[in-house]
Amino acid sequence: MTLPKDMTLIEITAPGGPEVLQPRQVDVPVAGPGEILIRVHAAGVNRPDALQRAGKYPLKPGMSPYPGLEVAGEVVALGDGVSTFNLGDKVCALTNGGGYAQYCAVPAGQVLPIPEGMDWIQAAAVPETFFTVWTNLFGLGDAHTGQRVLIHGGTSGIGTTALMLCREFGIQAFATAGSADKCAAIATLGGEPINYREQDFAQVIAEQTHDQGVDVILDIMGGSYLNNNLKALAMDGHLVILGFLGGARANDVDLLTILGKRAVITGSLLRPRTGEEKAAIAEQLREYIWPVLAAGRCLPIIDKVYDYTDAAQAHARMEGGDHIGKIVLRVV
Repeated sequence: MTLPKDMTLIEITAPGGPEVLQPRQVDVPVAGPGEILIRVHAAGVNRPDALQRAGKYPLKPGMSPYPGLEVAGEVVALGDGVSTFNLGDKVCALTNGGGYAQYCAVPAGQVLPIPEGMDWIQAAAVPETFFTVWTNLFGLGDAHTGQRVLIHGGTSGIGTTALMLCREFGIQAFATAGSADKCAAIATLGGEPINYREQDFAQVIAEQTHDQGVDVILDIMGGSYLNNNLKALAMDGHLVILGFLGGARANDVDLLTILGKRAVITGSLLRPRTGEEKAAIAEQLREYIWPVLAAGRCLPIIDKVYDYTDAAQAHARMEGGDHIGKIVLRVV
């Protein structure tokens, strides 16, 4: 397969707002040992991309300086030792960066076949979100059938995915949002909405669960929500922290409630995980989630699609907070 020498990608020209995302011509990457080179047709937009763009996501040595953590496309080259895919295969992948580009090299263990019936746009919205929800809600949080969970940011890509998977696996889900439209979207996905602008979510949880609380909380707010999250937790509950939109530090933490409820407070970042860890998550998704997607259930909710050279507009929409579901870049 003949490949071009050059390609266009989106780079972060300097830490700052969405306007610092600009197209740049670079060499097409080479698939190294154990890697697959993907001709990208679509790339998902995620909050870590925006944090990286703003200079708030420290990169460890070896991490790509370019944004883009998930892609969908076709296999155009195989590195040494790769036998799990063939040229021309349609795949989606969790990248180590550099997904806002025409080509992206990805470790083979982080690549999955596109479920039957999915288009490029839908497939590009799967990896980062499903890896994150599976690892945190069902892994660290140990959510399972018959339990109750609370999802903060219920209409984000993470939130909508978590809601659909809760419905799929028989888990009662509550979710917070800040508008009537977003609360309606949560209800459509099978969740019980809580408008955080009008209601105290811990009080609602207490009323709706007869003071039993929820077994797992998936939280993107961090410090500002910590004590209220502890109030909403059930005995032996898990609070899983994914982000810190409400601050990375918490003051006056209610330690007595943690002890009294035997609460587990945990969290994780996906990008710093090893290739082996990411490959293990991919195998779990392929076993438990891919059949669900292939059956046409729990498909990602797409908010809006932009051309990848308009990545700045996509970031502005995400940070504006009006989106419901995933924002995706179309790569041509």
